[in-house]
This record gives sequence, structure tokens and C-alpha cells, in this order.
Amino acid sequence: MKYDYDLIILGSGPAGFSAAMQSTKFGKKVLLVEADAKHLGGAWINAGTVPSKALREAAASIFKYNQLFGADGASRNYQRYKMADLLRFKDQVVKYENSEVKRNLIKNEVHTARGMGHLLDPHTVEVSDHLGTRKKYRAEFILLATGSSGSKPKNFEVDHRLVVDNRSLVNMSHVPKRLVIIGGGVNAIEYATIFSALGTKVNLLSSRETYLPFLDSEIKKEFDLALSQQRMVIHTQVYVEGVSENPLRNCTEVKYRSLKDNELRVLETEQVLHFGIRQPNTRGIGLEEVGIEMNEEGYISVNGHYQTSVPSVYAAGDIVGFPGLASASFTQGRIASCHMANIDNVKLSGAHPFGIYTIPEISSIGLTEDEAISQGLDFAVGRAFYKELTKSSVSNTTLGLLKLIIDRKTLNLLGVHVIGENACDIIHIGQAVMKNKIDVRYFVDNILNYPTFSEAYRVAAFNGLNRINKSGVKYRSLISSEKDS
Repeated sequence: MKYDYDLIILGSGPAGFSAAMQSTKFGKKVLLVEADAKHLGGAWINAGTVPSKALREAAASIFKYNQLFGADGASRNYQRYKMADLLRFKDQVVKYENSEVKRNLIKNEVHTARGMGHLLDPHTVEVSDHLGTRKKYRAEFILLATGSSGSKPKNFEVDHRLVVDNRSLVNMSHVPKRLVIIGGGVNAIEYATIFSALGTKVNLLSSRETYLPFLDSEIKKEFDLALSQQRMVIHTQVYVEGVSENPLRNCTEVKYRSLKDNELRVLETEQVLHFGIRQPNTRGIGLEEVGIEMNEEGYISVNGHYQTSVPSVYAAGDIVGFPGLASASFTQGRIASCHMANIDNVKLSGAHPFGIYTIPEISSIGLTEDEAISQGLDFAVGRAFYKELTKSSVSNTTLGLLKLIIDRKTLNLLGVHVIGENACDIIHIGQAVMKNKIDVRYFVDNILNYPTFSEAYRVAAFNGLNRINKSGVKYRSLISSEKDS
């Protein structure tokens, strides 16, 4: 059967992009279909990961400067720094990343088509461009990587003036003095700390019982302490009933009801930033016609190779659900393309890290302490608070914690949890040790650069070994190269 391409990809986000790059290395002919008429990279580059992290970097730099030298007392951050300057920096980053995606696609001879892709059968995609022109393409394999979108609010509208979302955030003319953020997910928490670091008084409204429930409880306690030191309040278990403008008080009012006592409350703010619940972009792409199975939440069901119920069609990225991270999507796209090339032994193995780019950062891999307890494991905890590190002193950073979950018998790491500066970077040291099943003595037997935040591993390892020693295991056997039999 004749095909136009070896692989057609719907969506140029991290999953689609990485699959295209890997497939060209196998000598495959690839067509990448992107719905956005102007930009490649999807939400990854244009509305999600990249722009939010660029704004976060700008805000963190300002926050860090004030940590080191203190505010001059003349004005608040939201008065001293212009939103236009922050957005200009963000735009520079986005423009560069867009050019890099385009350069790599051209370099690797990936064909692109602009328009909405729709499955006609297991090997055929129809692309409708922005002028209404339709064209059909056939391929041996198809990868669905159309990502996800935030749901719309029920009781008010995102007018992109009083109420903005992560896309229309660029229309904000200044750093607001007061801001209400509606949403309880990772993105909402990240943006809350970004604006809080700029001096904005932030109120976050979440319908959930708690925020970031998957965090290790001790890490979350440290994060709560960080939030208490900033101008930020989190309201959980609330239902937003409406958003309206109050011209008499020259403010925007957010009405919400507590689910605990059913009491109606009102917050006065300048603007509202709304984050809807993430939903997979599966509508209108022909899944039902082709017979591709989805789970109860509407995400596409896949196997370990990211192959759908239709063998020639694969899916990766946000469209398959958890974990919904750009970092995971890159690997998922690569695994799918390898399986298409009859390479079956490339799979995700074991735990993977996640990073939350709040201020301060949070990152984790493996079991939390609560999970280790619930599983009845015999473990010890090693802790290193940032305030114990010389790097913390020279950085004037007091908040932070690195926590190790250690198997008492093997001394292997079961989990690593970090909150503090550079958390999303130093987590990879713990990841490498866990993946290679090296025990915790690696950190005490090897030299770590001083002063660094990574040195927290050495401190935490000694702390954990001391706890095991106090429980009856001889310290001499703990530090020797041979474990007790």
C-alpha cells in the first residue's frame, strides 16, 4: 500500500516534536500537522511551560535581589517593576524557542502542514487549513499529540480584561497590587508565587480540599511556611459564584461560597487569573470514527509503547493523561516513534521526577514518607535543611529542605523530595542514584562541590545513617563498603 509519509503527527508540542526528531533519525518521512496558524510548539512554547517559566525566572530574580540586598523601602515591587518589561523578556524567550523548533524541523527535513487534522481511517488524515482548504495525507503510522486545554468557567466569562487566562495574561498592563487566582492545580500555584514574589497581594481560590495533595507532607509544611512569608492566602473548598466590576469602589469583586459553612464571601481585587481543569484535546479529530478507545475521563488509552487500540495509531503527551508534564511528553513521543521502528525495548522504567516551578521550587521522585508508611516498609528518613548549608548563607536563603527516604536494610533510596532553590535541578542526582540502585553511602563516600545546594545530599545521608545507627545497626557496618549479611 502506498503512503505519502511514514508518520503523520498531529500537534507540534513536546510529544509530537520529539517523535518527529526521533523518527527522522530512523530515516522516516514525517509530516507534522499544527493547528496554530502562526506558531509551532503548541502550548508548550507559546502559552504553557516556556512562557510561564520565563516569567517565573524574571520574578525569581527580582525576589532574589530583594533577598540579598533588601527592598529600598521607597516602593513595592509591583510599583517598581513594569509588567511590560517582564513580558518583553518572556517574549524574547518564546521567540527564540520558536525559532529553535523551526530550525530543528527544517534541519531534519520534517514537513509541516498548518490546519486542523482529522482522522478518516487508521492511515489517513485530512487537514483543513485556515482558508477552508482540505487535503488528505496517508501514512503507515499516525501519532496523536494534540495536548490539553483548560475548561471554561461556568459562572463568569474570561473577558481578557478583568478576567484573564494564561494566554491573555500578556494583556496585563501592569503588575497588579491585588490579584485573585482561581484554580488549585500546579499552574495556578506557580503563577500565584510568581505574582507574590513581585509584591502582589494574591488570594488563590480552589474547589479542592487541599492544594498539591501529592506532596510529601513535610515538604508541603515547608512550602506553607514560605507562603506565609509572602503576600499570599490560599482558600480551599470554595465555589466561585461570580466575578463583576464595582465602579463605585473602583475594583473587581469575586464572590465565592465556602463549601464548609456555605457562607458567601467577597474579595476585592484588580484582576482575576483563571485556570480551568485540564481537559484533553480529543474533540473533532476523528477518534470515534476510527474506534480509538478512551477512558472515563476522556483521555486516550494506550499501552506501554503509547499505542492505542488501533495498532497504526499512537498517542502521547497530555492527551493520554497523567503525568501531563512536558518532560514526560518528550520521552513518550520518543518511545512511540521507537516502537514504530520495531524497537520494543525502549520504555519508561521506574519512578520519574516532577518539578513544580513555584518560588521556591519543589521537586520529587519516588515514595513519600506517608506512602512508605502505608506500604509497611522498613525505612529511615534523612533530612538536610537549607539553613544548615553554607550555600544557603551566601545566598541569604533560609527556607529549603532535602529529604531522603532510605531502605534500612539495603540503604537504597526509596524517594527524594526537595523544596528550595534549584530543587528541580538537584533532584536529578537522587534520580541517577535511585535508577542505578546505588545506596545512600554514595553521598558520604564521594566529594560534592562546596558550597552548593547539592551538598544537601551529603548532610541528609549522614542524618539518615545516624538514625539507622540509633535504631541498633552498628555505625561501623553502615559506613563500610560491605553491608551486614
